[in-house]
Amino acid sequence: MFFLRNFVEAVVLVLWLLVLGRVLVSWVDPMARNGVSRTLVTLTEPLLAPIRRVLPSTGMIDFSPLVLMLGLGLLLRIVAP
Repeated sequence: MFFLRNFVEAVVLVLWLLVLGRVLVSWVDPMARNGVSRTLVTLTEPLLAPIRRVLPSTGMIDFSPLVLMLGLGLLLRIVAP
């Protein structure tokens, strides 16, 4: 049980950091021309696309990373009280 909890914590933390990295890189390279940017988009897009479909359109601002990061933070609090 201890191993499973630590594994889930590590996966959630890595996903959270990947999403944060994508948000930060999107300010510098919004078209994802760099290899790092493309990698972050490839890794996070399967998680963000379903959230984007559910959220109402807000124009230029994409709230899906915020929703995902809040969800991952909530999951982390549930797994590691």
